[in-house]
Amino acid sequence: MDFRSNIPLYLQVMDDIKKKIITGDLALGARLPSTRELAVQYQINPNTAVRVYNELESQGITFTRRGIGTFVTEDPSWKNRLRREMAETLIGDLVGQLKEAGFTKQELLDTISRFYDQPSA
Repeated sequence: MDFRSNIPLYLQVMDDIKKKIITGDLALGARLPSTRELAVQYQINPNTAVRVYNELESQGITFTRRGIGTFVTEDPSWKNRLRREMAETLIGDLVGQLKEAGFTKQELLDTISRFYDQPSA
C-alpha cells in the first residue's frame, strides 16, 4: 500500500479495510488478521495496528472475541453505511476542489455523467 504523508497511517489502513468490506473482499463476519499480522501486511508499527482495530471497533465496524480474534461486523446495514460514507467523502472532496477551481454545478454534472457512462477499465 502506498501511504500518503498528509494523512495518519492508521486512518489510511482503516480506509483500506473499509474498502475491502464494501467490495466484498472482506465478508461480513470474516476474521481479520491478528494485530501482528496486520502490522506486517501493511508494514506499520504494531501499536498502529492496535489503534486501527480499536478505532474500527469503537465505530462498530468490527468486534473482538477474546482469545479468538477480531471480526468484521455481521450487521449488513454497516456495509451500506460504509458505502454511503465513502461516496459522500470522495464526492464532497471532489466537488469542493472543482468549485474552488470555478466549475459550475452544470459543468460538474455533465463531466460526471460523461465519466460515469464510460466503460470501466
